[in-house]
Amino acid sequence: MRNPWVILSNRALRKLYHELQAGDAFIGRLAVKYGEEFIFLDLEARGVKAYPSLLAQHLARSKCFQAQVFSHFMLPHTRLIRDRHDLIKTANEYGSLGVKKVVLKQDRFNCGLGIHLFEHVEEVMNLASFGNLPYPFVLQPFAEEITDVRVIILGNYLEAYSRKNPYNFRNNLFFGGEAKPYKLNDEELSFCKKVMKRGDFPYAHIDLMILPDGRFYLSEINLRGGLKGAQITAKDYEAKVEELHRNFLQKYLEKNPQAKVWE
Repeated sequence: MRNPWVILSNRALRKLYHELQAGDAFIGRLAVKYGEEFIFLDLEARGVKAYPSLLAQHLARSKCFQAQVFSHFMLPHTRLIRDRHDLIKTANEYGSLGVKKVVLKQDRFNCGLGIHLFEHVEEVMNLASFGNLPYPFVLQPFAEEITDVRVIILGNYLEAYSRKNPYNFRNNLFFGGEAKPYKLNDEELSFCKKVMKRGDFPYAHIDLMILPDGRFYLSEINLRGGLKGAQITAKDYEAKVEELHRNFLQKYLEKNPQAKVWE
């Protein structure tokens, strides 16, 4: 039986992929192409560990997967739409609730480019029925006058700031939005930590949706994201991430002193 391996690069991971076994570890973000997501399951099944975890890395790639896993943290009646059956079922649900405007989130889009507002769910059905909208996607009721808050948690580092774009509902800072510091209360911070624990995120960018009445929900979570509007610089951000990775490597080598490091 060989000593465990700890792999520090995607190049080494690809080269050694078929030889990996339980007890081996990968540190970093897996460079997985669209359609290769089965790699996460394969490595998990073989007992290969990763930092960040394989679950977190998979969740970070997909808004649809997040809607499945974090649905009870999200705005009520947020739904994963996999096919026409889901869409018709959700249309009935929204009709019974009197929901008119809906927000659609396309999977695997960032920077607000996959977020769309429709006046009625029937508009979504028409678009999807004629093949102009690929499945899967996420639907949720449109919430008026929300406060959009980005939370960055990197080990002991915590920062939060609100984002507001007066020109469209996406609050995107790259297209005319503005940001200002936001002080999380204890309940909001506890919520963020619960979300991270559920998804096994060691660090995260978390987007919160805060309603005018004070209720708050998860919009989405990622392992990294844009820093426009943040106080932390890109250089300091990368340094903190690298420090977390080094700490994991050190602890791994303390438990497995005979491990071989592949770079």
